[in-house]
Amino acid sequence: MTTTQRTEPAQNADERTMLEGWLEYHRQTLAWKCEGLTDAQLRTPSAPPSELSLLGLVRHMAEVERGWFRKVLMGEDAEPIYFSDEDPDGEFHLTEADTWKEAHATWQAEIEAARRNAAGFELDDLSRGKSRHSDQPFNLRWIYTHMIEEYARHNGHADLLRERVDGATGD
Repeated sequence: MTTTQRTEPAQNADERTMLEGWLEYHRQTLAWKCEGLTDAQLRTPSAPPSELSLLGLVRHMAEVERGWFRKVLMGEDAEPIYFSDEDPDGEFHLTEADTWKEAHATWQAEIEAARRNAAGFELDDLSRGKSRHSDQPFNLRWIYTHMIEEYARHNGHADLLRERVDGATGD
């Protein structure tokens, strides 16, 4: 039984409402792809040698939310949650101790922080943090667009992972 509700973005909204609508839609899609699975199923990797799993994607997206909306947008010194210099892909390196309950709670906390932080900015406002590549700030519009792209790409992975786990398909 599906409990995650996905809301289609408005077709005639202003730009900010449209961007936020699409970002929320993609956040909801990832949650939906994980719904109803056990921790073991959520840890199931795609295909060797890849360690990509649904649980790893959720942990990765918690890191991405944190990176863009805390580190970049707000300029916070937000330490990584799951990865480190020694293990740069740590969010994907799962153990039996890693659970949906923890990963989902962490991801949702980062989403709430992202919403709160973004609410204080207009689309053209520049981030307090800068690009590690160009040392230039980003405007909120760019961050929203990038986050939509990031979720859309990983939701494509989630489609395939979910089908591998239990055969479920769907947009």
